[in-house]
Amino acid sequence: MMRANRLVIAAIALSLVQIGFLSWMIAGRAAILRNGAEVLLRIQPVDPRDLLRGDYVVLAYDISQIPAAVISNVPEGMTVTEEGPIYVRLAKGADNHWNAVSASLGKPSATPAPAGEIDIRGLMPGGWSFSRDTSVRIEYGIERFYLPEGEGLAIQNDIRERPFSMLVAVARDGAPQIKALLDGDTVLFEEPLY
Repeated sequence: MMRANRLVIAAIALSLVQIGFLSWMIAGRAAILRNGAEVLLRIQPVDPRDLLRGDYVVLAYDISQIPAAVISNVPEGMTVTEEGPIYVRLAKGADNHWNAVSASLGKPSATPAPAGEIDIRGLMPGGWSFSRDTSVRIEYGIERFYLPEGEGLAIQNDIRERPFSMLVAVARDGAPQIKALLDGDTVLFEEPLY
């Protein structure tokens, strides 16, 4: 009898830990969507469809390739990229889209972003040739946008014909979350908070 009670208590405790972890993940994402600074990014399409999750659009942004010359703290003699975090400072352009103006490897710039600018955290893949006159590819974790079933290919084709944008929320620590897909000024799809 005592052993059965211990198993029930252990099962309940394990369930509560799992529920707590999932709730923490969902609340973190929702906090960024609710409180993060909004940036509008110009997108470039790649490819739709995932057999398990349905239609999606793989995206590249104008900020997915930045000139190596804008990275302020490149180690002396670096000839190959090392995988690691990179913080890209964005500034709002005249067309309301945000563009990369500087970057910092490993940690945010020592100087805080002035008004009208924001730091977004990305990942620089390792193993690529590096020199000051090349571009660096950066992944932000917002390169896939899932769509309702059957709409991925249509959106993919439309993106190739006219400009689309992605509204992204950026947390204080630089973590980005997709908020909405826009066709011009029209919101096509918006991510729910939960």
